[in-house]
Amino acid sequence: MSFRVVRSSKFRHVYGQALKREQCYDNIRVSKSSWDSTFCAVNPKFLAIIVESAGGGAFIVLPHNKVGRIAADHPLVGGHKGPVLDIAWCPHNDNVIASGSEDCVVKVWQIPDGGLSRTLTEPVVDLVFHQRRVGLVLWHPSALNVLLTAGSDNQVVIWNVGTGEILVHIDSHPDIVYSACFNWDGAKLVTTCKDKKIRIYDPRTGELESEAMCHEGSKATRAIFLRHGLIFTTGFNRSSERQYSLRAPDALNEPIVMVELDTSNGVMFPLYDADTNLIYLCGKGDSVIRYFEVTPEPPFVHYINTFQTTEPQRGIGLMPKRGCDVTTCEVAKFYRMNNNGLCQVISMTVPRKSDLFQEDLYPDTLAEDAAISAEEWIDGKDADPITFSLKGGYVSSSASKSLSVNKKVNILNKPRGGGGGSSGAASSSAGGGGYSSSANNNEASDAGPPAAVLSEKDLRSIQDEIRKLKAIIVKQENRIRALEAKVNAGNGDETDARNKNGSGSGSSAPAAAAACDSKASESANDHASASAATAAAQEAD
Repeated sequence: MSFRVVRSSKFRHVYGQALKREQCYDNIRVSKSSWDSTFCAVNPKFLAIIVESAGGGAFIVLPHNKVGRIAADHPLVGGHKGPVLDIAWCPHNDNVIASGSEDCVVKVWQIPDGGLSRTLTEPVVDLVFHQRRVGLVLWHPSALNVLLTAGSDNQVVIWNVGTGEILVHIDSHPDIVYSACFNWDGAKLVTTCKDKKIRIYDPRTGELESEAMCHEGSKATRAIFLRHGLIFTTGFNRSSERQYSLRAPDALNEPIVMVELDTSNGVMFPLYDADTNLIYLCGKGDSVIRYFEVTPEPPFVHYINTFQTTEPQRGIGLMPKRGCDVTTCEVAKFYRMNNNGLCQVISMTVPRKSDLFQEDLYPDTLAEDAAISAEEWIDGKDADPITFSLKGGYVSSSASKSLSVNKKVNILNKPRGGGGGSSGAASSSAGGGGYSSSANNNEASDAGPPAAVLSEKDLRSIQDEIRKLKAIIVKQENRIRALEAKVNAGNGDETDARNKNGSGSGSSAPAAAAACDSKASESANDHASASAATAAAQEAD
């Protein structure tokens, strides 16, 4: 007699349910870019989706209560000069979002509470370094203001957004970086590259710690760190079959698990829930969402179920656990973009009979507060992300936060003037508050005000204006000379006519002569004024 033992798991009966169309978001022109990105980012306040836009790149930001059909002229975030390729909400401020674009620039934006009332074109800060398009932006999980960017120039850069400066530059990738992910406390960084290899770095020094072959296929691969240190990857084999693997960081060459799924062409995006150890596999162009549970016992990655829809997905975003409804035992919420412009909301639920808070489904989850600052992190300090319980409900604290960027001064600038001046820090801010970094500002001396210093560009513009004024003066002088010649010729003709006509026209001669004298005197005055202006311009030059 044989029997099969069913594995015990509280997530064995997780099921997905799509909300009604009137509770979703319709009429969204999702980007048609061929770049492998999710095109969507979600947090408890806003939904951001990369959209098609003429004359540059843009993405739309919607509050969660703005459901239904979206107006065609809805305000956008549209400061990029090329299509937007990736967006990411800051985990420590629900109003701050970063975007990377084909224009090689990374921009960080501050979204006002309640959403946009007009198109936003002025970012809080521009991060300029990459020489080719930027296709990946990623925030540090526990350090404030630390942002990673990767571009098609094969460069990976870690920024301190609070000062706008580069903390770490990693240039050891031989080809395009497909994905990057920090581990739980942000002390390690895993990347996948077009050369089919997976690499682990020390993100503070950029030192390569280990590398191995990831998947043998030539299509894009993805890798993420799990909470307990293992690495989960997705990719393709040589036969273009999609597969996933589970690896240990100290043995990247020997996958713990390597499983083939199907033969579809779409890149699979692994979306990870660290609280429940569930991994959701969402492929671009797929009409399904598969979900798995990672456990310590073999086979380590357990298939749970598949959510099936009728429309293929163009992009997808996963709501952080802070935004899930604990009263209905909701463990995940997806925002799924279709090709027909509908953003479908899908709720993953664990069926429970009790209406009480289910502590086994909701362990302490990631909070909105940062554990350490960017300066502490780069100095070598590690800290796990701050967590909190959802039992009492979640209330956003980012309303009192705003991103303030204070760029450091150039200490090589010398003060001008007798009393010594100050080289002020160039700063761009969206208001004060708790989301700021300190700047090294030199205070002005009390001996006197600094002398005005003109930049080379200002000097060139002043010289161009002087040249234009000189040209105008020369032109007016030539015109005056021509008028004077006409006046003199007219006087000669009148004299000849008066001599011929005799005394009959004698009575009108004095009046004509007086008029000519008046015109001549006016011309002389104009000529004198023009000459004075010429002298003044030459003296200024």
